[in-house]
Formats: sequence, structure tokens, C-alpha cells
Amino acid sequence: MISVENLSVQFGSTPLFSGATFVVNKGERIALVGRNGAGKSTLLKIIAGQQEPTGGTISRQTDTTIGYLPQVMQLHDELSLIEETEKAFVGLKAMEQELERLTLALTERTDYDSPEYSSIIERQVHLTEHLNLLGAESRRAEMERALLGLGFRRTDFGRPTKEFSGGWRMRVELAKLLLMKPDLLLLDEPTNHLDIESISWLELYLATKGGAVMLVSHDRAFINNVTTRTLEISCGKIIDYRVKYDEYVRLRAERRESQIRAYQNQQKEIQDIKDFVERFRYKPTKAIQVQSRLKQLEKIVPIEIDDIDTRSLHLKFPPCQRSGDFPLTCEDVGKSFGSHVVFQGVNLQIRRGEKVAFVGRNGEGKTTLVRCIMNQLEHEGTPKVGHGVKIGYYAQNQSQLLDGNISVYDTIDRAATGDMRLKIRDLLGAFMFGGEESEKKVKVLSVGERSRLAMIRLLLGPVNFLILDEPTNHLDMRTKDVLKEALMAFDGTAILVSHDRDFLDGLVTKVYEFGNGKVKEHLGGIYDFLQHKQLSELNELERQKQPSTPVTERGPQEEGALSYAEQKELRKRQKAAERHIAEAESAISDLEAAIKIIEDQMATPEGASMTDLAQKHHSLSEQLQRTMEEWEEWSLRLEDIKIES
Repeated sequence: MISVENLSVQFGSTPLFSGATFVVNKGERIALVGRNGAGKSTLLKIIAGQQEPTGGTISRQTDTTIGYLPQVMQLHDELSLIEETEKAFVGLKAMEQELERLTLALTERTDYDSPEYSSIIERQVHLTEHLNLLGAESRRAEMERALLGLGFRRTDFGRPTKEFSGGWRMRVELAKLLLMKPDLLLLDEPTNHLDIESISWLELYLATKGGAVMLVSHDRAFINNVTTRTLEISCGKIIDYRVKYDEYVRLRAERRESQIRAYQNQQKEIQDIKDFVERFRYKPTKAIQVQSRLKQLEKIVPIEIDDIDTRSLHLKFPPCQRSGDFPLTCEDVGKSFGSHVVFQGVNLQIRRGEKVAFVGRNGEGKTTLVRCIMNQLEHEGTPKVGHGVKIGYYAQNQSQLLDGNISVYDTIDRAATGDMRLKIRDLLGAFMFGGEESEKKVKVLSVGERSRLAMIRLLLGPVNFLILDEPTNHLDMRTKDVLKEALMAFDGTAILVSHDRDFLDGLVTKVYEFGNGKVKEHLGGIYDFLQHKQLSELNELERQKQPSTPVTERGPQEEGALSYAEQKELRKRQKAAERHIAEAESAISDLEAAIKIIEDQMATPEGASMTDLAQKHHSLSEQLQRTMEEWEEWSLRLEDIKIES
């Protein structure tokens, strides 16, 4: 579908990567990985046709469509949410108009035996099949499913897009791309503006739809659940691992160990040759051997070791005085904007040393409550900060508040005080801003680099209560792992507003869920919370199905009770069967429509003598029979699955 051959990119005299050669096949789901600045976003732009490479070629099959979601994009705010989303079907409307023109042309032409007439019929059939495949008749339902899946409400559909924040408008652009159903979807950090529920919906969508996907993400759980192939940019080259991300990590470690051994053996060989040359350089009897060794040395191709951050990246929060037993207590806290109630009656108590997560759909008030705690917003009720509490606050827009006209070093130098001024170079080096990197202007930094710089500023003062609002957005996996390790060692208290399940796993022991104007407390880790949510929804669904049947809880050891893993597998199989049935029904409808068109043409005196029409009719009829058999098979499977449940 997409063929990349010997691709190279160079900025000035600095090569980003070269010799990149790989193929993207239909339906593949690929993760593009590499350290910050390796060229992941650049490669996506080149494939999308928005940037020219320095060398090499990209070949596309005819009619291949590509959809691209960048990290930052220009957004327009003239229309309502549903009107803006409907722009996804501009291509469909063009096809419908072409189909109308072709139909009109057929009614006006009488040259039934001409090649032009046959060409028009073929194009008409192709357009009809393609429109049915894209669901042209169910646009509204498709739009609603995409928007609701990405977290919008039905009441939002008529709202102007200018009323939504930048993150929500990015969701609109993502919805439009999904509705376009391109052959290849390029996504650059798609989860940055999504909550956990929307990420789960997007995972399922990408994993079950037929189009190919290439994505950049630092959400380990997301790329593991979506992708099955990993392309790594390392040492200026692209290495292809045809495995999921976790397996890639293992294979990469093995590959690097092998490279290190080969490198060490090569270095020993080089040193042996040099020693021989040095020992016998001035002996005439050894002149031939010396020259032979020198030529051998020239022919040696240095072994490269896969790129890895060898610079120290150890994050340690400075010591701070001990806070009181309850750093934060909220009593009947509420916040409204006009008639819109964000939340009310919030009562919570966080003990010293606890690390808790704020989760929920975007717009349900996570950041709003944080800002109430920080006294940045007027509110009802009382959020009480305990005795001796020193808060370190990382806001979502923290990186945007940096002065772009000063250097990285000056940014930290102006914020540092006391003994920390003596450790600026060490701190910058720990966050990969060592050497010349520290002299860069902030305005030329990438989004991820600015986020790291903002995080450094947070470390400059001793704190015992951290409030971090989406701290992992734009951080690479290595930096996230180091931050997580430091937070686990942090003996203070922490509130983490995050949608990153892998980051929260093992770190938090309590989850506060925001939704429907309320804040609910859930004891346990993030996956305990997610499991509880899924089981609660299933139990509620069963009660709705059988309102007259008393519900009795089964104990965990009761014979016949399904475990969570079994229930999850059963739901997965049921969704797969339902998807196959829906696809078969859609295909049957398309085939019947195509057969009807050919039969109408064959009913004319001219069409009755056209052998190609008869052949097409026979081929489509056989395909229809096979599809109906598939539909019947999947329907029986679905019945069996329902019996198992």
C-alpha cells in the first residue's frame, strides 16, 4: 500500500535518519518509537505529504487515502460541532454527485455497445459499492457514534466549536479522520487530550477497523493494545520489529546486548592490530605484515550500538519538612459556571503519604477542583490545606508559560535559589539538557522538551505535597518511568490528574472518579478501579434486561461463576461475532444492490447481448451466496456465545 525506499532527512549538516526502507501493508497497525528528537513526527509528516524528504522515495498505490492527526494543528471555529464533523463526508458528497452525473448520462446515451458506455457502467457500479462500503446512508449514526465514543454528549452537537477547549477541538479533528475511513491513519500522540474512557473506545475502534494505522504515542498500554508491529528510529536508521511493543522492548534489549558483545570483540581486534603495527613498525622483515594489518584496519566497518540514553536521568525530590497528618480535606466543595454545575458536595480527606489519582471524562471537573484547592477559582465549601504543607503544582499549561526568548539554562537559573544554584548543570544534564542543549532558546524546543523543562522548575523548591495535572503529556516513556520511580520514592503526598494507566499502575492506592457532578472514592489501584467499573456496568445491564428477576450475587469461588478475565474474553468474542455479522449484512446489502443494477441493465435489449454483464452477474451472485453462508455461520456462533454467558 505504502512503500518507503531509501528515505533520508537532514537538517542543515545534521542527518536525522537515512536509508529508511519499509512497507506499510493493508490493515497493519504500527507503532513508531524512538527517543525525543529522533524524527518520529517528521516521518509521519513526510508520509502524509506535508514535508519533503532530503532523499529517497515514497510510493503509494493508486487511490490510497491517508488521514493525518498532528500534535498541533490549525483549528477553525465557524460551525457547530455536528456541522464541523460533517466535513468528514465531503469526499462522499463528491462521489454521490459523480454518481448522479453518471446515472443521468446513462439515460441520455444510446451507444449501448460502445466502450464508453461500458466504462460508465463500471464506474457507476464501483461508486455504488464504495459508497455502500463507507456507509453513506448512515452518516448521522456514524457521526454520533464517533463523537459519543470520544467523550462528547448529545447536548454538545449543536454547540459552536469555538466554545470548546483546544483539547476538545482536537477530538473533533480525530472524529473527522475516523469517519473519513482512510486507508492509512497517521496519529501523532492521539491520547494526549483523551480521558481513560475515550482512550479505551479509541483502542477498540483502531483494533477492529480494517484500515492501516501508524501512530506515535508514549502511552505504553495504548500502543500495546492497538499495534502489532514496531518501527524504531535509532542511530539514524529505522529498524523493523514485527511484534507488539512489550515484545519489541525485550528483543531490543537482546539485540543491544549482542551489539555490545560484537562491539567489544571488534575493539579487541582493532587494538590487537594496532599493537602488532606498533611493535613491528620499524622492522624491515615485518614490513609486509604491517602493511597488511593496516589495510585490514582500514576495511573494518565500525559496529554501531542502538541509541540509548546513557546520560544519568535520576529524579530526586529535595527533602522537605514533614506535613500534618491530613494535608488536604475538602468539605462540601462545589463549583458552578453560571447555571452549569461542574460538581457539588465534594467531601474527601487525603492522608500524609497517600498518592491518589483524579480520573474521569474531560470537562467533569478534575482540573477545576485542583484550581479550587489552589485558590485560583472562587468556589463553594472549604478545601483545607493542612499544617506545614508546601505544595508543588504542575499545571496542564505549565510548559506554555515558559519564556521562549531566553535559554534553557537561564530559565532554570532565574528560578533557582540557595544551594540549588550550584546544581543547575547536574539537574539539566539529568533531564537531557546537558552541554549545548542548555544554551538553546526555549522557543525552539519541542513540546516534550518544554514539558521536561517545566518539570525541572517544579523540582527547584522543597515540597511535601505534589499536585500534578497531566504530568506525562509529551514525556517519552523513559522520562515517564523515571518520574514514576521518583514519585514512588517520594515520601510526601501526591494528587495525580492523569489518563495514563501504565503510569498510574502501582503508583496510586486510591482513585477519585469525577462524573455527573459528583466525586466518588474508590480504594485500590487504577486497574482495580477499571475492573470495578466494567463489572458494575455489566451488573447494571443484567438488571435492566431482567427487571423482574431477583439478582443474587455469586461468590468468587462459586462453581460456574466467570472470572473477570473470562468475562472479558467472552465480551471480546461476542463483539467480534457481532462485528462480523454487521459486516456481512452490509456486504449482502451492497451485493444485492449491485446485482439489481446489472439485472436492470440486462433487461434492456442492448444489455441482454452483453456477455460481460452476464459474467459480472454470475460472479456477484456467487459472492453473495458465500457472504450469506458467512452470515449464517457467525449468527450461529453468536447464539453459542450468548448461551455460554
